[in-house]
Amino acid sequence: MKKTLLYLPVCALSLLASCHFLDKPPLTTLTPNNFFTSATDAEASLTATYDALQGTGGYGQDLNVMGEMPSDDCTSTNGDVNAMDKIIWVSTTSQINNVFQQAYIGINRANIVLKYVPTVSMTDTVRRRQILGEARFIRALNYFNLVRAYGGVPLHLTPTESGAPADVNLGRATSDQVYAQVVADLTAAAVQMPLSNPNRATQNSANALLARVQLTQRNWAAAQAAAQKVIANGIALNSSFNSLYPAENKSAESLFEIQYAGNADGGNILPDLLLPSPLATYSFPKFNIPTANLISIADTVNDLRWAYAGTVTAANGQRVGRSHVSYIDGKPGPGGNNNDVGPFVFKWRSLGNGFNSTDNTYVLRYAEVLLNYAEASNEQNGPTGDAIAKLNQVRQRAGLPALTAASPQTLSKQALRDEIDYQRRLEMAFEGERWFDLLRYARHTIADGTAHHAVTALDIIQQMRSSRDVNYLLFPIPQNELYTNPLIQQNPGY
Repeated sequence: MKKTLLYLPVCALSLLASCHFLDKPPLTTLTPNNFFTSATDAEASLTATYDALQGTGGYGQDLNVMGEMPSDDCTSTNGDVNAMDKIIWVSTTSQINNVFQQAYIGINRANIVLKYVPTVSMTDTVRRRQILGEARFIRALNYFNLVRAYGGVPLHLTPTESGAPADVNLGRATSDQVYAQVVADLTAAAVQMPLSNPNRATQNSANALLARVQLTQRNWAAAQAAAQKVIANGIALNSSFNSLYPAENKSAESLFEIQYAGNADGGNILPDLLLPSPLATYSFPKFNIPTANLISIADTVNDLRWAYAGTVTAANGQRVGRSHVSYIDGKPGPGGNNNDVGPFVFKWRSLGNGFNSTDNTYVLRYAEVLLNYAEASNEQNGPTGDAIAKLNQVRQRAGLPALTAASPQTLSKQALRDEIDYQRRLEMAFEGERWFDLLRYARHTIADGTAHHAVTALDIIQQMRSSRDVNYLLFPIPQNELYTNPLIQQNPGY
């Protein structure tokens, strides 16, 4: 969240914070019993829970890298992401450790809110209920990111309040158990939060995430039902795809985004890792470079998500390149660096700010809800007018003609599946979901021999490792976790 934080040095309140803490009388020792005494304290604890999503191991860097770099959408010559790009990661790869660790920081903060906020004296009981719903949503989001990346993980539902092994160490729950907890948290959160709020998790956020979760598990009817709950609230797509970026709480299409203040304590690192100089702070080999394959399958003439949209210049007047909305074709002027030549992600557009961008990061958009609905409906019933209508909203916003029942893309379940996959790739490129989509496509084809996807994670694994090794459908458990927790076992193949 866009707030300044002061960290509290106690285990149960680990990294919970608020500037209002300075207004309290001095205390010899801070404990949950003497910190959680007011509505202000409850809000501060929730702020810190949101803050954990910003971290380098979360949406500020590594979670996006994990969701894009192994895929067919992105590549890089930067050694920091080589293991993710080439699918040669091991249990000590930095992103593997950072994502795992950051998620549990967020989970522990959410657990603290859920344990102690019910004990706080608050006259506004509606707000207390909302705080608890928001904490449940964040816990669910973190556990969902963990389970789809690592499989079953330790399921902590109460705060870790000491360093004692009995408090810290748990064995791995099964994937099904983790998914069940995610669904339970999102279901409870949806009835506790308001319908919409541009800066916080809401009922629409919970149901949109629930649709993604159920789609990942191939629970088609449940995915469609969750998506329908969002659709029924009358949300509309933003009229212009280009104007969605950078994310700054711009329209109702944004169902949840990570907030950044743009300072050393709350800036977004990711734009500097993606953009060419001088939009970025300085020039170096960037992460998540759009692949030639991705650009080749996009209609860069007619599709408004990928068509030429004008020349980009920096604040100092220096030429940066040509905007194609989702990417920028870097062509710097005289004196430009070769690191700044070629395609770059352009969904974050902040000027260089010392690796502290003000650009937010989308987690959930309404366009995805429409795609989720169409996919879930098609998997159950094949092409229907209802599914095609949802897909057409995304296509037509991109300047593409509406499909009909007679269109080649709608003549069979497989044809419509291919079109939905294609539109999903073009609509959500670089937003941290491509590899996770490819993973679920692979699991779909394994579970259902009649299903086919044009590309799955196993195709990319075959390309990079010369083997369709199903072990690489999961990342390894970080080595640091194996060192400190004797109750946890490594994933097969690592």
